[in-house]
Amino acid sequence: MAKVSVGLRGWRFDEEEIFTDDEELKPLDEIPEEPRERLVRLVGLVEEPCDVCYLEHGEAEVHRCNQAEIVYGEPNGEVLLCPEHEPDLIYWFREEGGSEHAGDLDFGDRFHEWVAAGNEAPDGYAPVEHVEEDPDGLPDLPDQQDIQERVEQGFEGDRIDILELAGESDDKEEDAADKLSEDDLAESGVDLSTDYPSNR
Repeated sequence: MAKVSVGLRGWRFDEEEIFTDDEELKPLDEIPEEPRERLVRLVGLVEEPCDVCYLEHGEAEVHRCNQAEIVYGEPNGEVLLCPEHEPDLIYWFREEGGSEHAGDLDFGDRFHEWVAAGNEAPDGYAPVEHVEEDPDGLPDLPDQQDIQERVEQGFEGDRIDILELAGESDDKEEDAADKLSEDDLAESGVDLSTDYPSNR
């Protein structure tokens, strides 16, 4: 089974799990949970800047950041990188204890802290060699609107009974039994003519 990257390098998918025989993206409900989660997450990441560039330049100069081409880590704890800064993550992972955070959602946070403290890979530190076989031959990743439509397709949702949530029942006899009569109110000692304090 061939492994492919979609949108960004780094996360690898079993081609047969996500694509049909016609090389179209499968409906989301036909894709196993883990690759589906990664695909949906990728949609929001493919046009984001490199994290290291962003830490260097900030939001005010985000236009100076390289667009990310590589993703590492787990969804919602990932690191986005351009080729120029990939060696920083590889060095941190191999030499600075980054591997201790592999598989954890704090993976990205720990790497960002390391970079923000002024750390980087030594000059000449070799990046990972990515092998790409006909990357242009893969279908395009759907955009966020397309993913949302695919998520909603065939979703009918659960009917929510507002009255039940409010503690009211559809059973009229039960509701009548729960209501106070005038005699019950008189015996309760509550004087409705009195002005009670209010916090409004």
